[in-house]
Amino acid sequence: MSLNAILIASALSPEDFPPANKPEIAFAGRSNVGKSSLLNALVGRKGLAQVSKSPGKTQCIHFYEIDGKFRFVDLPGYGFARVSKSLRQQWGVVIPQYIKTRPTLRAVVHVIDSRHAPMESDIELLQFLREIPVSILFAATKSDKLKSSERSKVVDVLKRGLALNEEDRFFLFSSVTREGCRELWRAIQEELSKPS
Repeated sequence: MSLNAILIASALSPEDFPPANKPEIAFAGRSNVGKSSLLNALVGRKGLAQVSKSPGKTQCIHFYEIDGKFRFVDLPGYGFARVSKSLRQQWGVVIPQYIKTRPTLRAVVHVIDSRHAPMESDIELLQFLREIPVSILFAATKSDKLKSSERSKVVDVLKRGLALNEEDRFFLFSSVTREGCRELWRAIQEELSKPS
């Protein structure tokens, strides 16, 4: 499946956001957890979101319009990004501002690396998201790198580390094998279909 997906805006301040006239799904996570690869896998386009082995490749909020109907919003990664202190401080203002005030935001996909237990920054992001009336979906990337014998233990560590409950929607995801792609899409479509 390949969707018509185009980058319509790259913003570092609310003045540069596109008009809030289409529903949006945002993607948030630590630097280098595979957010861009996940986005590319979802839309079936390898080069839509730029993938890099260097943390901090996504330095703006990128707005992608999908089939002219809704948007995916790629938020800059937090944590170990090799960017200037001033840019990190700017992110610290504009990202919460986007999440708190964007009227068309339907859900945030909290992206984590399945190979590592949640870090303090992951937990802080989740605590922030829990305080806002927005749906949260959880995608644990790079699942193709897990041994089959350790998968259930890994899921347990991740869920306990984030203090998830049974109602939280959690998906193991691989941009290589496409594991979890269909299930995550289904959850995204449910959020997009909800009345605003």
